Amino acid sequence: MSIRSLLTDRALGFGAAPLGNMFRAVSEEDALATVETAWNEGIRYYDTAPIYGAGLSEIRLGQVLAQYPRSEYVLSTKVGRTIEDEIEEPTDRDLGDEGGLFEHGRRNEVRDDYTYDGTMRAVEQSLERLRTDHIDVAWVHDVSPDFHGDDWIDAFATSRTGAFRALTSLREQGVIGAWGLGVNTVEPCELILGLDEPKPDGFLLAGRYTLFDHAHAVQRLLPTCLERGVDLVAGGPFNSGVLAGGRHFEYQEASAEVLDQVDRLRGVAEGHGVDLKAAALQFPLAHPAVAATIPGMSRPERVSQNLELLRAPIPGQFWRTLREEKLVSQDVPLPTGE
Repeated sequence: MSIRSLLTDRALGFGAAPLGNMFRAVSEEDALATVETAWNEGIRYYDTAPIYGAGLSEIRLGQVLAQYPRSEYVLSTKVGRTIEDEIEEPTDRDLGDEGGLFEHGRRNEVRDDYTYDGTMRAVEQSLERLRTDHIDVAWVHDVSPDFHGDDWIDAFATSRTGAFRALTSLREQGVIGAWGLGVNTVEPCELILGLDEPKPDGFLLAGRYTLFDHAHAVQRLLPTCLERGVDLVAGGPFNSGVLAGGRHFEYQEASAEVLDQVDRLRGVAEGHGVDLKAAALQFPLAHPAVAATIPGMSRPERVSQNLELLRAPIPGQFWRTLREEKLVSQDVPLPTGE
């Protein structure tokens, strides 16, 4: 099943990483109220993962969504890690470049496992936490250089004989509707598209098709996705917050170079009376390979703000100025259709 067919009229999804206490502790009241607000505002696509707070995000999301008809929303989560009963210090987890990201989450041990059996167990655990009997999209999570360094190819090889086969089987059984990779780098997506088998349905690519960072993806990956009918969900449209006024980029403190580039983008936006957050949210959806974008949401008011940003009018000259000043790639599709 194609990702796009699942996400019809669901261009803005709910990124549930903050519900796992990413960067900071989010109260139970705020977490549940945020999901309730998203539902009431009409959002019907929700994405989460076991690693988000060692299951906390899935638990919170499932608690709210369980009260609504399952056929009325699309749910995606991820495989590649299981959550164990043993206790560990979250600060001791090896999360590659994203170390300490969920130090405020649950203390259950998070164990990498891209094998066939591990994938089956991860899906079973997620179904229980999410209080559902099926998952619409399962992403193989973080099989990429930012988490595994030079060993990422080994993790990919394990996934090829393990997770990919397990998810293909679960797709045939109807336990999941579709599967693909959920990663922060372009390379794993390009690698799997170069194989004869298996056949992913799509990718969740976080931070690599954004207003700030898109050159690599637009050159080869997205044209190939269009050619193969493989849909893309653009995660992290605000690049960990730096495009939304924050100072995080790639889940870490942004460098001076990154902040200078964002200042250039913001200067053009202010010159045209544009909110940079609106531009960041609307930009990825202009590409025909992109089915949805999923900003993270941690407070009820952020839900309404994101929906307003998505609808905000942006003059065509703003986009053309970005291209003239080489702040976006010359060949990237713009929301003006140019």
